Parts: sequence; C-alpha cells; structure tokens
Amino acid sequence: MPAKDLGSKHSCFKCSTKFYDLKKPVAVCPKCGADQRESPALKAPSEKRSRAARPVEPVVPEVDEEAEVDAEADEDDDEDDDDE
Repeated sequence: MPAKDLGSKHSCFKCSTKFYDLKKPVAVCPKCGADQRESPALKAPSEKRSRAARPVEPVVPEVDEEAEVDAEADEDDDEDDDDE
C-alpha cells in the first residue's frame, strides 16, 4: 500500500506512465514531461456532447390522403352490403 505522503496517483495521458504528483500543484509526468492539466479528458465537453443534449423533435408520420379516402370508401361499401 503506498504511503499517503506521495500525493495523488496519475496516469500520463501521453505515455501511460503511472506516477504520484508528490503533492505538487502541477502534475507533470516524470518520464515525458507532459503537463497533466493539458489532458484531453479534462478539456471542455466537445460539440458532440452538446448535440446529444439537445431535445429530439418527434417524427410525425406523413398521412397518405388517398389511402385514407380509399379506406373510408371501403367502409361505406361494407355498410351498404350489411343493409341488404
């Protein structure tokens, strides 16, 4: 178990080296020197996320008026046949 005085454990976003920040205000990778504040995981949300957050408009199916008229005509014909 690591000593608590080593600070927070990090994994470098460039070289994947695991290291402790030694309680320093800026976590810098000891192997490649990358500043971990520049990590892509810590940047502001991308445009993809903001697009996904927008409400989706409901899709209204188009009504085929000819099919509707034909269906009504068929119903009228069926009613006439029942009367006879």
